Amino acid sequence: MSRHISAFAIVVPSYDDGISFYVKRAGFHLIEDTDMGNGKRWVLIAPSPDAETRILLAEAKGDTQIAAIGNQTGGRVGFFLNSDDFDADYQRMSAAGVTFEEAPRDEPYGKVAVWWDPWGNRWDLLQLKS
Repeated sequence: MSRHISAFAIVVPSYDDGISFYVKRAGFHLIEDTDMGNGKRWVLIAPSPDAETRILLAEAKGDTQIAAIGNQTGGRVGFFLNSDDFDADYQRMSAAGVTFEEAPRDEPYGKVAVWWDPWGNRWDLLQLKS
């Protein structure tokens, strides 16, 4: 097996808040939601069911983690959601209440628009040129 990133964590205020936004509004798929006991859950989401890399929604505990919510990359775009149908994804996400900070634009590498989750994590929605 080759090396690859299987998952990365995004710190959220609560598991249910993370699921509510990322699955119900941004269109991600809930891959797993397992009760780990003592209030902990293993919550994995992905942009599609067959995506190799997953996102672990991590409920913030303690002041340091709470302070990191929405600022995990220091205000930079830190996450990149590739699309093979940019216009349809942009329209669906916008209609579901996802906030885009700009209109779609064409760049040398493809079509892109920056959006953010309710906590301030910035994402690119992009369709790369082939």
